[in-house]
Amino acid sequence: MERLMQFRKAFAEPGRPRVFSASANHGTESSPHPADQYVGRQIAAVRVQSDVSQAQLARSIGISFQQLQKYENAKNRVSASMLYEIASSLAVPVSRFFGGLPGNETDRDVPTLPVDERINFIASAEGRRLIEGLVQLHPRVRSRVSALISALGEALAVVDPKQESVASAGPNPVERRFVRCFLFEGRECSFHHSLVV
Repeated sequence: MERLMQFRKAFAEPGRPRVFSASANHGTESSPHPADQYVGRQIAAVRVQSDVSQAQLARSIGISFQQLQKYENAKNRVSASMLYEIASSLAVPVSRFFGGLPGNETDRDVPTLPVDERINFIASAEGRRLIEGLVQLHPRVRSRVSALISALGEALAVVDPKQESVASAGPNPVERRFVRCFLFEGRECSFHHSLVV
């Protein structure tokens, strides 16, 4: 490792700004490099956007789906040849996984595929946990949770974020509506501006 660091220093361009700071922990499992994390998230996002499961992609490139998970979560680094295989299988250029990475100014003129914020969330660990939890629910409960989340989004869209509610005043009408929506069967969850204080 020490020899590798000396090699990098010897061939580094003088005066070139560093995009990511090197730390003594790089190379350990607990601390993946930010660029590896970024590339892993991009692999997951493109895979989800392409409607390809981890198992399907792993099979097409000849690895286990567990290994693909490690790449997507930056537990293992993706080699250049493996990144090429992944890009080929997903029918995207290899540069797609680096678009938007800090310090990647060489391809400013090359438009990157827009990655929808929803797909990035679904591809994240938090999104996968949410989906796995929802799938385990009874369909009727899942429907209510979905309605609750939609109603929350609608309510938050009309609430002034600068306005603070007084905690001692008890639950506001929006909070009460969420509880009713979740507890009572067969009711539509809809919010109107008049419900928001």
